[in-house]
Amino acid sequence: MAMAAEDIARLIKERFPDAEVRIEDLAGDGDHYAATIVSEAFRGKSRVQQHQMVYDALQGNMGGALHALALKTAAP
Repeated sequence: MAMAAEDIARLIKERFPDAEVRIEDLAGDGDHYAATIVSEAFRGKSRVQQHQMVYDALQGNMGGALHALALKTAAP
């Protein structure tokens, strides 16, 4: 079962309330997304740490309901 872009954005915003979140459905199939997330929480963190923080926010949906997510993260 695919995950809706709105659900991805909601989970990310719950974890990072200050974040600017943009979700793009890459294939039009609701299964392959790109996310751009800008949050102060990422300041001073490595890219790997930032991505791990986002994966944690997705509450185990990566690899299940959410098949593929290309991430671009940054501090403001």
